[in-house]
Amino acid sequence: MSTFKAFRITNDEGRIAGSLVDVALEDLSPGEVVIHASYSSVNYKDALAATGTGKILRRFPLVGGIDVAGVVASSSDARYREGDRVLVTGYDLGVGNDGGYAQYVRVPADWIVAVPPGLSLFEAMALGTAGFTAGLSVLRLERNGLRPTSGKVVVTGSTGGVGSIAVAALARLGYDVTAITGKDDAHQYLRKLGAREVLSRARLEMGTRPLEKALWAGAIDAVGGDMLSWLTRTTDHWGGIASTGLTGGVEIHTTVMPFILRGVSLIGIDSVACPMDIRTEVWRRLASDMKPHSLTAIAHEIPLEGLPDAFATLLSGRARGRFVVKVRT
Repeated sequence: MSTFKAFRITNDEGRIAGSLVDVALEDLSPGEVVIHASYSSVNYKDALAATGTGKILRRFPLVGGIDVAGVVASSSDARYREGDRVLVTGYDLGVGNDGGYAQYVRVPADWIVAVPPGLSLFEAMALGTAGFTAGLSVLRLERNGLRPTSGKVVVTGSTGGVGSIAVAALARLGYDVTAITGKDDAHQYLRKLGAREVLSRARLEMGTRPLEKALWAGAIDAVGGDMLSWLTRTTDHWGGIASTGLTGGVEIHTTVMPFILRGVSLIGIDSVACPMDIRTEVWRRLASDMKPHSLTAIAHEIPLEGLPDAFATLLSGRARGRFVVKVRT
């Protein structure tokens, strides 16, 4: 190839915006492996980065996209050969290193995960960072002692990428899942994913006591703020809360009471710098026992040209499930 299409983000005297441009391989960040990309995806972080709503990018111009899946086009690292199916999520991709919104992506070999058997390249990006975050949350909760027999598991922000996949993955594993959403028209969608109960966020009685009625054996929270504070007060003895997001705020207000009287664990989920052994284990699980039955209901394919509309949908809170970006023509 000489040039190819990429969605590149620029900063023009403080005005951050992205557009489709023609780039050459030598324009991309250095790395040992060149991936002929098939798909990327759209995460909340991508929307913040591409619009300047959040201070995400560390340099400009930069090709956006914190996820990519495709086949190896060339490699100077012996671990990877031309034609290998691979994916990258996290690390510096789409933040300080040119990312997945391009037909070719060049990355350090140490960032790469082989796409496990059981996942197509499309499915790998239907999951993407959001799915990896959901899977990592389930794994960390299981290591904290959570089992399907433990009791109800609640998922907040349940129509988003992390939430949708968390609901579906937990249901696949046999958990009794309660989904909380602010979208009253999404209850049927969430039940289709496997939620046994769907609660409206607006109708929750959160209370103000240091400990409220114990409701949850475990929780995956993509909201933060008051929602996470409430979860600390309502999680049952020895339960765990996986904290994955901040759409509802970055501050939490709680006491030590849930932690010393109920043994509640608050578990931070960092999908960017996750160790490779855990990363590969999560992807293996996402391709097998955690794999949602309903990825086609969760994922919606868009072209590179559809990125601006997808960003706007995410930032306005209207997104449901996942946007998968088809980058190979």
